[in-house]
Amino acid sequence: MNRLQREAAARRIMEQSTSRVPPDLYADAVRRGSRMLRRRTAVRRVMWLLLCAAAVAFTVWALTVQPWVEPPSETTPPVTGWEGW
Repeated sequence: MNRLQREAAARRIMEQSTSRVPPDLYADAVRRGSRMLRRRTAVRRVMWLLLCAAAVAFTVWALTVQPWVEPPSETTPPVTGWEGW
């Protein structure tokens, strides 16, 4: 069987067979699909909200702690009162 014959046979089989799909299947699929889309949208919004909250929290932390500033040296005590000797 060459390719054209196989395609013709497949077309005949598909045209002859009647669809035996339950009538309420379409409505169920649409309902489930729309539910999945709503869930995905809600999850996506929650994730963006968490990402923005984390960015704000990091910014506030960085501005208050200032990790880029070098901490003062605490290895030697400050020298005081030596000017009057």
